[in-house]
Amino acid sequence: MNYDHQYGFETLAIHAGNEPDPTTGAVVPPIYATSTYKQDGVGGLRNGYEYSRSANPTRTALEECLAAIEAGKRGFAFASGLAAEDTLIRSVCVPGDHVVFPDDAYGGTFRLFSKVLGNWGVEMTPAAVTHPDAIRAAIRPGKTKVVWLETPTNPLLNVADIAIIAQLAHDAGALLVVDNTFASPYLQQPLELGADVVVHSTTKYMGGHSDVVGGALIVRDQELADKIAFHQNAIGAVAGPFDSWLVLRGIKTLGVRMDRHSDNAEKVVEFLQRHQSVTSVLYPGIDGHPGHETAAKQMKRYGGIVSFRVTGGEEHAIDICNKADVFTLGESLGGVESLIEHPGKMTHASVAGTPLEVPADLIRLSVGIETIDDLLADLDRAMA
Repeated sequence: MNYDHQYGFETLAIHAGNEPDPTTGAVVPPIYATSTYKQDGVGGLRNGYEYSRSANPTRTALEECLAAIEAGKRGFAFASGLAAEDTLIRSVCVPGDHVVFPDDAYGGTFRLFSKVLGNWGVEMTPAAVTHPDAIRAAIRPGKTKVVWLETPTNPLLNVADIAIIAQLAHDAGALLVVDNTFASPYLQQPLELGADVVVHSTTKYMGGHSDVVGGALIVRDQELADKIAFHQNAIGAVAGPFDSWLVLRGIKTLGVRMDRHSDNAEKVVEFLQRHQSVTSVLYPGIDGHPGHETAAKQMKRYGGIVSFRVTGGEEHAIDICNKADVFTLGESLGGVESLIEHPGKMTHASVAGTPLEVPADLIRLSVGIETIDDLLADLDRAMA
């Protein structure tokens, strides 16, 4: 198939990178469990394959699919989302450079920037992604090389206007990087809105079944792609063939899963809005959410992540998390099963005492695709 043609998302998710095997006609790409490849004479690489850190056919299939579903020029698959982020920054920054960073972001990303890349010499300034003026004020002309966004953010589900902030970044000579993990490429296409790089933890919605850890970068510029390709090979934190195969399999059902995640999340939001123990519900699909209009403009739907705050503070929030049953108490998100967590004590413990610290009474749900009545009954029991 020629994927330059404008196929629909679901068609690309199923077919891009998934060409039938030329030897057997297998419709599912094989898992190439090999570290090296026979050369056709010294330096004569067969189809460009030399060593599986540099390239592996199963990973190539995934990377082609990633590029297609994010409307990018090239995709790269990594061993984790943080491996992808680290490789990206080392590809585009040098010590002394500056990054504008969300003031509401995943704790692991903050830890990478503050504890690892900071020691390498990359400086970081947190700014509110919901306020373009705050981002403009945080940019240091000549030093800022990257403006980093999550939208929706983790865990407060704030929404950034990608097109407006892309223009701000480009006017300052910086790249706009968008972590699209919460939305997935089915619900949001940052590259088409002006972003330069899309980041994913493919562990989440892309894989979709809580059985793989992975990450991805997708870019729309060939020169940038060449830089990342060099660093991907030089640093070496690549996705293995089996992990690549699992993510590729998960992507095939991404569209139908995201619709069900969104359906269930909307019903959970309605339940929470009526519950007397809930003080606020954070979800971009709510009319009163401050980012609702922006989300409606740039997202197809609003996804499966719901955060909410409760009466009784931290103690009550933790009690609810502990009492849930169908909602499994666990970190991560985006799998078919529903998860519940206390960000302050779990995924975002690393930001305690920083400008990114999250409220102690906050609970985050990853709403799965189970029977919605069972999910609502479970929440009702846990919150009683």
